[in-house]
Amino acid sequence: MEKNKSPFVSIYGYIVCIVSVITFLICVTNMVNAIIDKTDPLQSGYYGGNTASLRTFEMYKLDLMKSIQNKGSDQKNILPDDQELRKIYEAAKQEKIDQVTFNSNKTIIITVLLILICMVLFITHWRLARKSTIQVNP
Repeated sequence: MEKNKSPFVSIYGYIVCIVSVITFLICVTNMVNAIIDKTDPLQSGYYGGNTASLRTFEMYKLDLMKSIQNKGSDQKNILPDDQELRKIYEAAKQEKIDQVTFNSNKTIIITVLLILICMVLFITHWRLARKSTIQVNP
């Protein structure tokens, strides 16, 4: 019986396996976050730069009124009437839903591909590492 003289092949294989497992765990976490964001896009805090709340029209209007007050009285900021404001609110709300849905779908696709790559890398390198440490009969 003869053992492989170079331990570097098995060390390399096991290191790639460890990296694959860590990457797999990170990808699963990202995918779960993307799925949660996709189920309720308005509660997602990662996308969009609008500081006004889009959960309800009343909260949106209140946030706009507060931001106008904070800018000072020297600026002539006047809120549009409720009908116009509702159109703006609906457009902003739909934009956030579309943006979060797109980003969630993109994250899910990327993480699924990375998970598949991790699985292939893990299986092939696990076999390589195990094969290099097994004793071979002449």
